[in-house]
Amino acid sequence: MALELPVYLDNHATTRVDPRVVEAMLPYFTEDYGNANSEIHSFGGAAEQAVESSRAVIAESIGATPEEIVFTSGATESNNLAIRGIAEHRRQRAKQIISVKTEHAAVLEPLTRLGRIGFQIELLDVAAHGKANAGQVDMEQLFDALKQETALVSVMLANNEIGVIQPLEEIASHCHEREVPFHCDATQAVGKLPVDVNTLGVDLMSFTAHKLHGPKGVGALYVRRKRPALRLSPQISGGGQQSGIRSGTLNVAGIVGFAKAVQLSLSGMAQESKRLGQLRSRLDNQLREALGPSQVILCGPDCQADDGRGNPLRLPGNLNVAFPGLDGEAIMLETPDLAVSSGAACSSTDGSPSHVLLALGMSEDLARSTVRFGLGRFNTEEEIDFAASQIITAVTRLKQL
Repeated sequence: MALELPVYLDNHATTRVDPRVVEAMLPYFTEDYGNANSEIHSFGGAAEQAVESSRAVIAESIGATPEEIVFTSGATESNNLAIRGIAEHRRQRAKQIISVKTEHAAVLEPLTRLGRIGFQIELLDVAAHGKANAGQVDMEQLFDALKQETALVSVMLANNEIGVIQPLEEIASHCHEREVPFHCDATQAVGKLPVDVNTLGVDLMSFTAHKLHGPKGVGALYVRRKRPALRLSPQISGGGQQSGIRSGTLNVAGIVGFAKAVQLSLSGMAQESKRLGQLRSRLDNQLREALGPSQVILCGPDCQADDGRGNPLRLPGNLNVAFPGLDGEAIMLETPDLAVSSGAACSSTDGSPSHVLLALGMSEDLARSTVRFGLGRFNTEEEIDFAASQIITAVTRLKQL
């Protein structure tokens, strides 16, 4: 089979929609196109049934109940609803919010805004570059920072740049001892790792469809409804949909596609994780053998490291490496038939180095020399070999210049 160009290896930014997801969505554009809130006629009834069936599928996939799922436009909105919703609801009792320096901008920016109106924002350090668990949160610092009056703790499950997986169960335990709500941005993890809100102990969890081969424009927020029910201040008001937590006409086709994408991801998760890990090792090994281990520096936790219980410390499809003395964007310009990244897609217009890599203690020069590879469902060995060849040629040429 001939190699199709360009080769896409930026699956942390977004993923190709699986054709089976598209097939499931199509009827809700042209046949069952009713408003899910127009229950009085058959078109609305069919749409409502599709939404509620999908809600049940998505809830079950993370160990939640259907009423604990709030649909949004994506993880950015989910993060804002969780963080600002909790902060506004609890502001009379608690004004400290704890998070981590390596969080996504969709968490850090809402925190910055809350800081401007009087909230005390504390961002935790992470394990330094070069350590086996590089990027994991400093648990001692978290424990010292937690207070009874803390309004919220927000820690992502898997990092979008370096793939590090955080010890959420331990974090949740500390939070619950102080009766502090715990939010998790699980955007990069759902569909790639086993995620159960009860096992993890999270009270709120953000995730989205387009990171797991579903459509863009639809996401969800898990909101705990027991121990007791968690209360949020709505961020979008209007029609009172979804019990008033998030108003707005529901994206029926998108929600159906979201559920289908979740089902497909769960059905072959173990085998796919193993396959992606093997492809990542293949790419990493080829780069190191051709360029030399000192010229290919891993950013983030060791690819083979685990938490002592057999659970990986890094997403299987993530590889982020630095090429000392070069510029990551220059490497990408030399490889036009290869779609990779030098950081988070949401920060691509910012000329500064990755805040994630700087938080690891990397120098600005080394942080600028990185390339992030995000492997996904449709990548093949042939594409990995092509990518390695392209990067090796580009790095060799740039070093000669």
